[in-house]
Amino acid sequence: MNSRILFVCLGNICRSPTAEGVFRHRARQAGFTSLQIDSAGTAGWHVGKAPDPRTVAAAQRRGYDLSALRARQVRAADFDNFDIVLAMDKQNLAELKSMLPRGVNTRLGLFLDYAGDAPFSEVPDPYYGGDAGFEQVLDLIEQASDGLIARLRGGQL
Repeated sequence: MNSRILFVCLGNICRSPTAEGVFRHRARQAGFTSLQIDSAGTAGWHVGKAPDPRTVAAAQRRGYDLSALRARQVRAADFDNFDIVLAMDKQNLAELKSMLPRGVNTRLGLFLDYAGDAPFSEVPDPYYGGDAGFEQVLDLIEQASDGLIARLRGGQL
């Protein structure tokens, strides 16, 4: 199995790097070693920057290392380089749809579509909130990661 998965949020410093780090960790634990996993933002404000320190700290408390990640912006080549592009929210999904080149078959969707009975359909942006928001993001991303891994294991992607 060598699927290529890109996680996308707005600035690529909170939600999508969390998704990248958590999913990479859990996929590796599940025996998926050949997946290509990355993250990006639809906006370029933070290109080259590390994830938000609150994101890094929350992830670290659960055993995920995000320290090597750096923000980047979605580029046209991503639609050729990834099989699945998963947005954290509907606004970023709409932005991705507007960027999708004609004739490209990359699947676009919401990451929480894989979270089963999650109480939300979108991963809320924790940037302007307190620490509890970062923990909530981790809870949702862990749930969606497990669902996505189950779908990969079942050959449903």
